[in-house]
Amino acid sequence: MRTLVDEEVPVHYGQIYVESEVEDADLDACFAEQSNGLCGAAEPGILFLITGLHTGDVGFTIELHDQAPPLDETWEEIVEASYRPVGDVALVFWSGDDARSLDLREIDYRVRYCAVGMDAAREQDTRMDDEPLVDRYLLQFWPAPPGPDRILKQTSEIADYWHGAAGI
Repeated sequence: MRTLVDEEVPVHYGQIYVESEVEDADLDACFAEQSNGLCGAAEPGILFLITGLHTGDVGFTIELHDQAPPLDETWEEIVEASYRPVGDVALVFWSGDDARSLDLREIDYRVRYCAVGMDAAREQDTRMDDEPLVDRYLLQFWPAPPGPDRILKQTSEIADYWHGAAGI
């Protein structure tokens, strides 16, 4: 396992993206025909990721594994989807203001997106620099053939809302 990102990163409008030579991730297109509403992977080369916090920094870790990692039930929200990069890949912040390069090959991956603290972060709405961290996220990649997205665990009201809005 390699850790590609492990830091606090900025989100705006409760969004952050993984992009590979694709710009302007569209919410509706990324979640089209999906059952999960947290990790939109329906558009080639894009992952549209939903956070609880509207604006501010969240804890964010990205890992690359050789095979599916064990499921960690301590996370409150867990979803999976398939993803294939179409060029250089980066974790991209709102309106492309900044990004973190991700060392991913152009192969099929399974991605697991995990979250904790989404409802508390949604209630707080905005996190100022001097305030404690509210929500954290983990994004794990491993090589795998494409398959349907899945909701593995859902506990928060905000995740329930987004799952209900997916695929519409």
